Amino acid sequence: MSYRITSFDQYEKEYKESVENPEAFWAEVAGHFSWQKPWEKVLEWNFDQPDIKWFKGAKLNITENCLDRHLASRGNKLALIWEPNDPKERFIRYTYRELHQKVCQMANVMKRNGIQKGDRVCLYMPMIPELMFATLACARIGAVHSVVFAGFSAQALADRITDSNCKMVVTTDGSYRGAKEVPIKRVVDEALEDCESVQKVVVVERTNWGVALQEGRDVFYHEEVKLVSDDCPAEPMDAEDMLFILYTSGSTGKPKGVVHTCGGYMVYAGYSFQNVFQYDESDIFWCTADIGWITGHSYIVYGPLLNGATTLMFEGVPTYPDAGRFWQVCDKHSVNQFYTAPTAIRSLMAAGDEHVMSYSLNSLRVIGSVGEPINEEAWHWYNIHVGKERCPVVDTWWQTETGGIMISALGEHGPTKPSHAGYPLPGVQPVLLNNEGKEITENEVEGYLAIKFPWPSMIRTTYGDHDRCRNTYFSHYKGYYFTGDGARRDEHGMYRIIGRVDDVINVSGHRFGTAEIENAINADPHVAESAVVGYPHAIKGQGIYAYVICKKSPDNFDNLRAEITETVKQQIGPIAKPDKIQFVSGLPKTRSGKIMRRILRKVAEGEPDKLGDTSTLLDPKIVEEIVEGAL
Repeated sequence: MSYRITSFDQYEKEYKESVENPEAFWAEVAGHFSWQKPWEKVLEWNFDQPDIKWFKGAKLNITENCLDRHLASRGNKLALIWEPNDPKERFIRYTYRELHQKVCQMANVMKRNGIQKGDRVCLYMPMIPELMFATLACARIGAVHSVVFAGFSAQALADRITDSNCKMVVTTDGSYRGAKEVPIKRVVDEALEDCESVQKVVVVERTNWGVALQEGRDVFYHEEVKLVSDDCPAEPMDAEDMLFILYTSGSTGKPKGVVHTCGGYMVYAGYSFQNVFQYDESDIFWCTADIGWITGHSYIVYGPLLNGATTLMFEGVPTYPDAGRFWQVCDKHSVNQFYTAPTAIRSLMAAGDEHVMSYSLNSLRVIGSVGEPINEEAWHWYNIHVGKERCPVVDTWWQTETGGIMISALGEHGPTKPSHAGYPLPGVQPVLLNNEGKEITENEVEGYLAIKFPWPSMIRTTYGDHDRCRNTYFSHYKGYYFTGDGARRDEHGMYRIIGRVDDVINVSGHRFGTAEIENAINADPHVAESAVVGYPHAIKGQGIYAYVICKKSPDNFDNLRAEITETVKQQIGPIAKPDKIQFVSGLPKTRSGKIMRRILRKVAEGEPDKLGDTSTLLDPKIVEEIVEGAL
């Protein structure tokens, strides 16, 4: 593709053009993709509603752009390398022609089992090739995929299936994750006890464990695939038809289904991948995320394949069988671009330099981080030990709701600076706002990060609840998409993200609403009330600190801590369990009943001398008790 930026001068020129005439800019980028029918209008938008339409009237299928159009020139090129959890197990490679066949087969299995255009399909699977096949198969036939991270609990899975009224679940018998063996199908069975919408469950064999199949509902994929062909025409889709729903946490307890559409998401995922990672035709690209998160959607599946890239998919974890696993995989497959989370970097840094020093990493050309701002210490370690001070560190800022990377260096083009995401991509117009919602135009300032003009892959709605989309993202500051993040612009105009400004905790790059975790804690029969805040955590970025009021004093506080932790694991998943649980007799509340989380955060952060004014509290004495009992 010829839409790649190859110098900082070119970036500055294209950025200027993209702001002065965004519709012409995006029309030119979109011209690099295959459309079944051209658009009548590039953009219609209204942020008050919100109502955003890109490439209005156009018809396409994203899988034709990911697969079919590459077959003539790249049919024998590697599309996917799958590296299993256990390094002793053999990896698998698929060419573009083979991946196309696998996707068509999976699509035909879905159609054979009743899935039609517009139906929602839940994918609850470990990181195996069939997860990619199923994701693309949904897009192939016009079904809407909802990928749920296979570490979520049965209750969390059931909530997501019910909210989007899924008709099918594609899953596995079990999974391997590090030294753990996880009974995936059992979790699905438990979830489906409360899900009336699901008519079919397709089970892929991964572990070959014996699993119970419910007659009339459950089928094995390996048996179904024998009954279908490997030819499946791509369903024509309108540019604004739904491509997928992806659930993300908010400041209320109920997860919200972020909706992305076919045309705009395709254009932005493809364009951002090529430019941030500076991909060359023979490169091997590896994003370590799970496809259950937006990072996996955009930069394991769609972004790479739209560019005819070779994408690596990893089943395991960074520390199994030891903390050198990432680097062993990089050397084994000659990875050129490596994209991971600050959490992983910090945990590997803590494991000792000897694990990374054992590998050459000579193939690496660009290294990236995603999920949260990377702290300076981790940035320098990553730059020195992984990038050998010759690979640019692309510290990418974006969100589930943005669909693709918004602020980042573009490979080696332009400056990088520790803990700074950098400059916006062409077509992205960020601003800093003050408390009154006025734009701050000067540099060396902090403010609320908002976007003042639409970009193609932005959120269109929250599934089944458009008011929630408007209230969450478009009501804080009229005429702007509000990111929920605070940011600082340095003297050169580079952006540094300084964290969430709402009640959302970023644990290992994954966002959880405080209300969501509090609801889970409050489900324990011994708990009267709870309040949850984030605090700095050396590995995870933010840890979860819970303040819990009991209905009556327990016989054993440690036992109750374990019980509450187990409740959270069951309701949400292990990733959301509190790191610290402090039992308190009350919470710092205003006279109107609002919990003063600012005070709880300062206690959790170990800064009780910075609590500020507590005189407005209903019971200021409760603060003294909380400070004395801090963990």
